Amino acid sequence: METYIKGTFKKTIYKTDKGYIVGLFKVKETNREELEFYINHTIPFTGYFHELKEEDNYLFYGKLVEHEKYGEQFQVENYERVLPEEKDSMVDFLCSGLFKGIGEKTAKNIVDCLGKDTFSVILENPSNLLLVPSITKKQIMTLHDTLVEYESSYQTVLKLNELGFTTKDSLIIYNKYKSQTETILQENIYRFMEEIEEITFRKVDTIFLKQEDSKRDDHRRIMAAILYVMGEVCNLYGHSCLEAQEIFSYVIRLLGNEIGNHDFDTALEELIQEIKVIEKNHLYYLKEFYEAEENIARRCGYLMRKEETYDKKIEKLLPEVAEVFHCTYNQEQQKAIQESFSKNILIITGGPGTGKTTIIRAICEMYQRTKKLSYESLIKEIALLAPTGRASKRISESTHLPALTIHRFLKWNKENNKFAVNEFSKSEAKMVIIDEFSMVDTLLFDHLLKGLRYDTKLILVGDYNQLPSVGTGQILKDMIESEKLHVIRLKELYRQKENSNIISLAYQINEDRLDPTIFNKNEDLTFIPVPSNNLKNKILEVSEAYKNQTESFQVLIPMYKTIHGIDAFNVCLQEVFNPKEKKKKELLINDVLFREKDKVIQLTNLPEENVFNGDIGIIESIENGTKKEIVIDFDGNLVRYTSANFNKFKHAYAISIHKSQGSEFDTVILPIVKGYGKMLYRKLIYTAVTRCKKKLYLIGELEALELAIRNNDSAERRTTLKERIIENIT
Repeated sequence: METYIKGTFKKTIYKTDKGYIVGLFKVKETNREELEFYINHTIPFTGYFHELKEEDNYLFYGKLVEHEKYGEQFQVENYERVLPEEKDSMVDFLCSGLFKGIGEKTAKNIVDCLGKDTFSVILENPSNLLLVPSITKKQIMTLHDTLVEYESSYQTVLKLNELGFTTKDSLIIYNKYKSQTETILQENIYRFMEEIEEITFRKVDTIFLKQEDSKRDDHRRIMAAILYVMGEVCNLYGHSCLEAQEIFSYVIRLLGNEIGNHDFDTALEELIQEIKVIEKNHLYYLKEFYEAEENIARRCGYLMRKEETYDKKIEKLLPEVAEVFHCTYNQEQQKAIQESFSKNILIITGGPGTGKTTIIRAICEMYQRTKKLSYESLIKEIALLAPTGRASKRISESTHLPALTIHRFLKWNKENNKFAVNEFSKSEAKMVIIDEFSMVDTLLFDHLLKGLRYDTKLILVGDYNQLPSVGTGQILKDMIESEKLHVIRLKELYRQKENSNIISLAYQINEDRLDPTIFNKNEDLTFIPVPSNNLKNKILEVSEAYKNQTESFQVLIPMYKTIHGIDAFNVCLQEVFNPKEKKKKELLINDVLFREKDKVIQLTNLPEENVFNGDIGIIESIENGTKKEIVIDFDGNLVRYTSANFNKFKHAYAISIHKSQGSEFDTVILPIVKGYGKMLYRKLIYTAVTRCKKKLYLIGELEALELAIRNNDSAERRTTLKERIIENIT
């Protein structure tokens, strides 16, 4: 039997646009012993609702849960509105304000006249209200129409449930469309997946195909499939645009060869007419990708055309700033610092050891000195940003200024996936410096530009040779290759002067060559040749020497699956770095065993907890009784996880090279064997090597490393930002 509580909704504590509510509910009745304590008392509740009205009666179905911060709550999975049954309650309901023009006297007359079935009598036939003394025609229509609307919203949600949508999905849909929901259901159910992020094509398509009059070649279905395919393929491969034949082949695969070329062409043309798809030069874009590239190119054009400024004080202050940081700046670095002030947009690119961080630190110091700003004024005018939490922390440690992830700077709201800093509410920053810019994708940079004033100076710092962003685009590459923007290329290696063979190897990789004599000359770079069948044993053997250095030591692996993948290595590395002990609590989650002091990596952004995708932490404590909870320490920031979000982290003894971007580790092990197949390519190996600061072990097959260096065929991204920039600046 489903657990329920019946009673009165008292108060909203928190509410989102999608209908998620945290509130207080006064319990009058329940069917569970553990909830009887709350009878005649209020209990906090959470859930998705299409509408709740204070002091109305409801029946909530769900379960009692323990929240990590707020204690016991009733988690509502489904609910019913309960119309008042007692005379006094019915009178209170009628004069509650829901029915305009109905006061207490009229309400009493209605209930006295129609009795305990007042509401069903009104719904059945509004003419029955003519029996009530002194009631007007207007009041009769108000009562009837409001009650019908009151009931129909619930019936609409029930209908969505019956079609196959979950209660949560149904409520999100109803909260967006309200009374229009039924109309959209009849006209085009695929609008739900187009306009609501949580509603997937596959869910809508399954429901559509169950309907009696549905046709597999329905043009609405084909249009929805095109939009779905374009989004999925672009996000998977990083493209911003696709060719028509390419889209057609994916749509055919998705729909099962059930449409012809004519049907596809007609649907694609209709999407173009509706401006949901943009066609340019025989390439097809989703509207958001097209507009993002356009916006970025336009801003680049504006900043390049804007008059440059030159402050003679910059050149004079350089020696003074160098003395502050006990360093000297080479010609490239001096030029980068000076042009950061004279140019309106500047790209600073270079490999590891070329002083990119040194330049950022100098720019910040110089900015404060030239403008004679207090610390408080400085951090208002200059924004230091990075795509990941670890990268922003590194800039902050170097400059002693606050640095933020781009999401945090834009005040991202994960509930509605929107940014509070946007084109209607812009940041006041006068200069923005973005580190690790190669990791920034097209849509995120577009959102950032919308949140900045049009004349904000942009300093974009990154390594051209690193992996591109996980999301769509290759902005740094396209901007540099346009040859229309100011670019400073840093080539002189500082760390090479410190006999860093790691840096030398990184540059050999970029130059498509490998001199094997570079290995094992100094302590910083070691190659250990082993056949693939002995790879695991050798990595565990080397790792043993670092078992007390968990946080500064990292194994980087190109892929998750196979016997040499991340998942397999995390199991055995856990026993090296954090073996089983009686005093350490454990918890099994989806067949993976976590224990206290495990090293873990965050998989998604949780801005409200100041934790971001790629952040690495240590499990501080585990509760594995009736209440299951894990507390993870992210560099002093303790974050609590319950079963609802246990899927937000994984073990991090071994992590992917993609996830390591923006991070640096003292010691890195990079296994490299031919079994990694297509994941052996130059940019990936280069990125892995450049994550290491002090000691790098390459373990495996030299032939596999040579193969990776020769392979420059990492999946080429199809973007047109370079061409757009050229068009805007020529």
